[in-house]
Amino acid sequence: MSKKVFENLDRMRLSFNHIKVWYTAGMGFFTDAYDLFNITTILIILNMFSLPGFDIHNALVTGLLASSSISTAVIGQLLFGFLGDIMGRKTVYGVEATLMALGALLSAFSPNVYWLIACRSLMGIGIGGDYPISATIMSEYSNVKDRGKLTALVFANQGIGSVAAVFVSLASVIAFPPDLAWRVIAAVGAIPAATVIYLRRKTPETPRYSLLVKGDVKEAQRAASFLGERLEVGQAVKAKRMGVRDFLRDYWSLLLGTAGTWFIEDVALYGTGAYSGVITSTVLGPSGTVERAILYAGIPYMVGLFGYFTAVALMDRLGRRVIQTQGFLVMALIYGLVAALALTSGTKIQGFLIPSWGAMAIYAMSFYFINFGPNTTTFVIPAEVYPVRFRTTGHGISAAAGKAGAAISTFLFPQLLSFMGVKGILEMLLLLSIVGAVMTMVLVKEGKQRSLEEVSGDVLVEQGILEES
Repeated sequence: MSKKVFENLDRMRLSFNHIKVWYTAGMGFFTDAYDLFNITTILIILNMFSLPGFDIHNALVTGLLASSSISTAVIGQLLFGFLGDIMGRKTVYGVEATLMALGALLSAFSPNVYWLIACRSLMGIGIGGDYPISATIMSEYSNVKDRGKLTALVFANQGIGSVAAVFVSLASVIAFPPDLAWRVIAAVGAIPAATVIYLRRKTPETPRYSLLVKGDVKEAQRAASFLGERLEVGQAVKAKRMGVRDFLRDYWSLLLGTAGTWFIEDVALYGTGAYSGVITSTVLGPSGTVERAILYAGIPYMVGLFGYFTAVALMDRLGRRVIQTQGFLVMALIYGLVAALALTSGTKIQGFLIPSWGAMAIYAMSFYFINFGPNTTTFVIPAEVYPVRFRTTGHGISAAAGKAGAAISTFLFPQLLSFMGVKGILEMLLLLSIVGAVMTMVLVKEGKQRSLEEVSGDVLVEQGILEES
């Protein structure tokens, strides 16, 4: 009986309410990506213009500003991941969106760079909290056939958010003076998160958490009816109780796999992403104007947009492990190729063995394969492979490892540029990408076309009898 309790939900066709859950969850990741690009724009503006109170011609201040929201996202991921399993997904859903919207809006009114760092830090807690909660809610509401696609589609809002940030940034610097332009760019980031606060508060608790953790049959049936389906259950079925020690004993290697690969992926993504303007201007030459600098920085993101949706289309066909492994391997190839083609003098790249536009095209493709690869799959996999009592915790720990890698790379990037140069950084990323591919093949579990109970190894208890899915 326990094995069949979610059969209707697992087998149901894709519905409008799945799309509604996707939109509600996805706007947080639109905000996350918008924030990643807009700090690039803000750094460009503050570097080009001497604005009172916002002098960032200091590596420490630049590093703090670039990494502020990323660093505090680690706190949000761990905190909300823990609360999502203890208090329920529904209880905390919407709180993180409120923090994102508030932090973005306050950033726009910051009187100096230190207030800006503080406000972006608040926003970062909300961004971090959104990862485990939105991923798990989408995963637990999805049918088996489309679960990978739907969860990846939530994350694909990052691609839309980053491209939107390019155009909002360009429009703002054209329409407004520099001291106002960056504030408009920051304030717009509050809008997408604010639009879903009400929807998140109205989203029911997931059927799986309601039944398997709380043992509330009626609440689980109400949640299923939100999708237009019903649960075939006459009494409570619960997941076997599991302590932290049991979780770590049984899932430590998987946790190492999901956290370690996310760490490596975010070192590459955020290290090159937050300073993509520096790298692209190294390849294409000095930008000259703020508009051109923003466009240079946005080129890799516009190429990368297509990678998200390639991953969405193939997630439930190729599987998570195949997409993640090939993504890491192609990233390694691209980083190595660009580094090999570079002509250097000390730490400076003086040119390339091929035309600069060719080198730029090769570099931009790394963003395509990051997104059609580990940037998407590291988000999807932890939402499936951990037991229901530790699902948001496992996802939160994995995501926090990723953001820790992101914070380290963005904070140290100014120093690494002067010490290693762009070529040295690309060679470092080549080695890390190979390690990521090996970890994926050895430590990560495949969730394609399997129920959450099956892939996570949840043990279900019904009428005092243990049944393993």
